[in-house]
Amino acid sequence: MNMATMVNRKCVFAFQEGHAKMVDLLGGKGANLAEMTRAGLSVPPGFTVTTEACLAYFKDGNQLNDDVMHQILMGLAQLERGKGQFFGERDKPLLVSVRSGSVTSMPGMMDTILNVGLNDETVVGISELTGNPRFAFDCYRRLIQMFGHVVMGVDSQLFEHQLERMKKREGVLRDEQISADGLKQLVQEYKLLVQLKTGRIFPQDVVDQLRLAIEAVFSSWNNARAQVYRRLHRIPDDQGTAVNVQSMVFGNMGDTCGTGVVFTRNPSTGENALFGEFLLNAQGEDVVAGIRTPMPIAALEQVMPDVYHELQRTVKQLELHYQDIQDIEFTIEHNKLYLLQTRSGKRNAQAALKIAVDLVREGIITKRQAIERIDPMHLEQLLHRAISEEAQQQSLAKGLPASPGAAVGQVAFHAETAVAWSKEGKRVILVRPETTPEDIEGVLASEGVVTLRGGMTSHAAVVARGMGKPCVCGCETIQFLEAEHCIQIGNQVIQEGDWVTIDGHRGLICLGEFELKEPEMTQELSELLAWADEVRTLRVLANADHPHDAQVARQFGAEGIGLCRTEHMFFDKERLPVVQRMILAEHADARQDALAQLLPMQQSDFEGMFEAMEGLPVTIRLLDPPLHEFLPKRKELQDRLQELRGQVGMAREIADVEAAMKKVEALEEVNPMLGQRGCRLGIVYPEVYDMQIEAIFKAAASCLERGIIVRPEIMIPLVGHVTELKFFRDRIEQIASQILSKMQLQLCAYKVGTMIEVPRAALTARQIAVHADFFSFGTNDLTQMTLGYSRDDAEGKFLSQYLDHRILPHNPFQVLDEDGVGQLIQLANTAGKSVKPQLKAGVCGEHGGDPQSIQFCHAIGLEYVSCSPYRIPLARIAAAQAVIAQERSVEEVSTQVKGKAV
Repeated sequence: MNMATMVNRKCVFAFQEGHAKMVDLLGGKGANLAEMTRAGLSVPPGFTVTTEACLAYFKDGNQLNDDVMHQILMGLAQLERGKGQFFGERDKPLLVSVRSGSVTSMPGMMDTILNVGLNDETVVGISELTGNPRFAFDCYRRLIQMFGHVVMGVDSQLFEHQLERMKKREGVLRDEQISADGLKQLVQEYKLLVQLKTGRIFPQDVVDQLRLAIEAVFSSWNNARAQVYRRLHRIPDDQGTAVNVQSMVFGNMGDTCGTGVVFTRNPSTGENALFGEFLLNAQGEDVVAGIRTPMPIAALEQVMPDVYHELQRTVKQLELHYQDIQDIEFTIEHNKLYLLQTRSGKRNAQAALKIAVDLVREGIITKRQAIERIDPMHLEQLLHRAISEEAQQQSLAKGLPASPGAAVGQVAFHAETAVAWSKEGKRVILVRPETTPEDIEGVLASEGVVTLRGGMTSHAAVVARGMGKPCVCGCETIQFLEAEHCIQIGNQVIQEGDWVTIDGHRGLICLGEFELKEPEMTQELSELLAWADEVRTLRVLANADHPHDAQVARQFGAEGIGLCRTEHMFFDKERLPVVQRMILAEHADARQDALAQLLPMQQSDFEGMFEAMEGLPVTIRLLDPPLHEFLPKRKELQDRLQELRGQVGMAREIADVEAAMKKVEALEEVNPMLGQRGCRLGIVYPEVYDMQIEAIFKAAASCLERGIIVRPEIMIPLVGHVTELKFFRDRIEQIASQILSKMQLQLCAYKVGTMIEVPRAALTARQIAVHADFFSFGTNDLTQMTLGYSRDDAEGKFLSQYLDHRILPHNPFQVLDEDGVGQLIQLANTAGKSVKPQLKAGVCGEHGGDPQSIQFCHAIGLEYVSCSPYRIPLARIAAAQAVIAQERSVEEVSTQVKGKAV
């Protein structure tokens, strides 16, 4: 929007000219004020300056252009005629409030200025008109404080210090007890403070006040807290904010006046009862600023019964009109109720769920509307333990909220320590610089995990989410002092064994033990999920690596296992030495001995998975990571070698460590992610994959003999060329025919597919589909390879700057990059199904649990998403919302087409 396009375009609307559907232009507050005015409710008159004017303001170098200012003055003149009061006139002065009103509700993020229009002349007029000089000068000192802070940049605490000094001089405790003379003196002190701090006098021209106030509210769209809030809630920067200029009504004219905020239902519990607070003899900002202790809204019935009953009727009327909980600001002026705004009330997860389901039960909204109302991310709060408000306020450090939930435990710095302490019955929080696959046992034994490095999709985050354990990653304010066996956060030193509480939902670390709030699977949640299941078409599967994970997933409604990462089965204390012997083996016989030991272990794992998911598909990915990940680090081996060389009679042990070092060096790669892993590993060491395939079919045979229905799906990782998949498909079919009888082959009906995580695989999907029964898009690696970002390096180094500077709209490891990675997925899905229409395709990366990514998966026609067990309810809701959003989009297009035809 440039200045030329704004000329002669209407950008100021009186409240009576708008309506609720003009929210994109008038902002949420302006549209609702217009709607309430049209409904005949008691709303002080005013006008809205549009979001388009806001965007023009930024285009024009942060100033209102002449055309917009002319329209504002025309709107002001119309308001003067309606009120019979005049802006800046002493005898009948008009005062207005200037408030922001963004399209998407952003409570408390932007600025408000009340009592605009007061100056040294009009304050006297108000005083004489009301016969209440105390009221007049109270309004004036409030204007100077708000205007001085918001427009002129004076620290608000400086005004507060002067206010406190005045109360001490007069010997009073509360603001409303200051005398009229005290307030007159305070006004002079405030004006002097403004002049001293800014070099400018407080403006006496009321039109200047109005212009500067509107510009300041527009500017606040880009203040730091507003930008943080928008990033957190994914609100576009180009929405802009409207500004509402509204004639003042006064709650600070005496004890028959007041101001308050009321919710039509309790936003903390969802209970169907008025919830809110009010203050007598106060202005609106007093309630939200917390400078006085307000009274509960129920107490208004005793103080002003008629006003209370009118408020009850009015707010319920608004709730029925908007079909949602409303957050309403009101003012009472001499026993007359005025409504200053209404908006959909912010609520916590528990309340959101109860309110949505209750509104359906009460016949106010439909089931589909209830599904739309739920923020899927809220469900993560509901299904994990949470820390108390007290703990939040006492947090020592903040990192990335990598896996939701809360945990309490004693700090352990090594996986081995965590395992040992866990066996002793201790609760443990594993704190590491970063985690590797070798730490899996420590993660498993811990209540939660903290890492100094790594991002939201680092190894620690992914593993913790899969296990439903809270995790805080990338906490760079922590110093790891390994030699001293402690960590340091600021001046606070935490020794191994000290108690901490972590909150993976907010990324907080607190010193000490705090009580946790337990999650609950409520009747409302079960009911809402059942409604979502009636609507959604995407199936929701789970990423699960152990039978226990599969059981949890089934409880949360998983329709199968979309990804079982078999490498996670190899890291426990009993198996890891066997795996290491297999890797270190110098000849085939020794390797086969180790594989023979692993075979029954793997078979037992797969039987447990099949039993937990009886009759549902279980997709098993064959070994993916490079072999060196199962071996000790070179430095650990060097340290061990140095230790052994100082001892007598350790020749055998020294030889073993030297052999291990030699193997580690041989397996080391410059870029392991692009090296010998996945199917490449299986081609070089086919006996490893053969063992896993054999274990799968032996587990299937055992289950079939016991009457358990099995649906195994074998996934070959990292395929980039059709011949790689064909190589393994032939081996799989050969091993299956050797192990399963003809009858079992018919009952088993196994599938063979591949994980599409290499761009070449997506581009050659038509060829690969010939030998595949399914495509599973591994979006974690596909994102890394498509963008050329190493996930841990990107999140630890430059990605935060990319997000801050809007170079990227989202973290691509959390929200699918639709324009790049998404296009590859869509291309591969379309190409594969053109060859094999029955080809099943879905996403099994971390994006399978992200609502925005789920919407994309639905839109391009995938069959399923797979996510960690604890995100399944979230995915079920998001998949239903994707259907509803698509239907609405089709309806809107159809309406537009019909409109053009007419």
